[in-house]
Amino acid sequence: MPPTTDSSTRRLALQNARRLSIAPMLDWTDGHCRYFLRLISRHTLLYTEMITTGALIHGDRERFLRYDPAEHPVALQLGGSDPKDLARCARMAEDWGYDEINLNVGCPSDRVRNGRFGACLMAEPALVAECVTAMRAAVRVPVTVKHRIGIDERDSYAELVDFVGRLSEAGCDAVIVHARKAWLKGLSPKENRDIPPLRYEVVRDLKRDFPCLPIVINGGIETLDAAVDFLSDLDGVMIGRAAYHNPWILAEADRRVFGDDHPRPTRRQVLEAFIPYAERQLAAGVPMSAMSRHLLGLFRGRPGARAWRRRISEQAHRPGAGVEVLGFGDYARP
Repeated sequence: MPPTTDSSTRRLALQNARRLSIAPMLDWTDGHCRYFLRLISRHTLLYTEMITTGALIHGDRERFLRYDPAEHPVALQLGGSDPKDLARCARMAEDWGYDEINLNVGCPSDRVRNGRFGACLMAEPALVAECVTAMRAAVRVPVTVKHRIGIDERDSYAELVDFVGRLSEAGCDAVIVHARKAWLKGLSPKENRDIPPLRYEVVRDLKRDFPCLPIVINGGIETLDAAVDFLSDLDGVMIGRAAYHNPWILAEADRRVFGDDHPRPTRRQVLEAFIPYAERQLAAGVPMSAMSRHLLGLFRGRPGARAWRRRISEQAHRPGAGVEVLGFGDYARP
């Protein structure tokens, strides 16, 4: 979806791409990771790591916003709670060609909460709606929100319906719902990804009550089979850690989720296609280890994969390490 495509066409294409997406994951879904995943799936929607409004307004804007054109469709996730700042940053993202702007209302970390964004904003539905309204007025690309099903003791379905209803009225183009509540008191971000029980039925209930609002489910989805099952009654599925640790689960996504029967690449072809990108990045001063760490799951379950991972882990961080550390072997057979 190149930025030159007209707005309505891009929206329709993005609606289709949203059927399967990769979650924004801090320290994981950087540009190198997204480029690599795009070599496996042409259509899956990719999200950046969360970027705060403060970082964009006061920091190195180009460093935070740059990406490779091959990453499209790609969405930028913002963290913030000031409507004017979010609108300003949304315009920046649109100018850079991002296909969607997403607001983080799901991260439960103390640092994020202290900055008044993330999951704590679920306690302020009117403010979140104001933020969505401001961003929608500032850009033509879709504006979406990623949130939990509740926080702390505020986890009734009535409160969730009120929250989502306000987003819908504000013009939110889609909601991505992590099917767990977040405990802001007493659990770490890691524990919040595992301890609160998954309640997929709540997300299905939301779709029943908001039939015209695109709803994407997230949380604990580990296989493409599970994702396809959810698509029978929801608009999209977002996969996180499972796709990072075992990226080959995306190999059949284009055919099974998007109806594209193009020949599926082999793992070896994906690795070979990544090498020219890595060489360009190395020439720009990016260390090999910054890129190779995202590839470690490519040959998961294949003969020799452990030795390949060990080779990369031991050699990629060394000064002057180049693409030769990626190597080829029995694990890379088609």
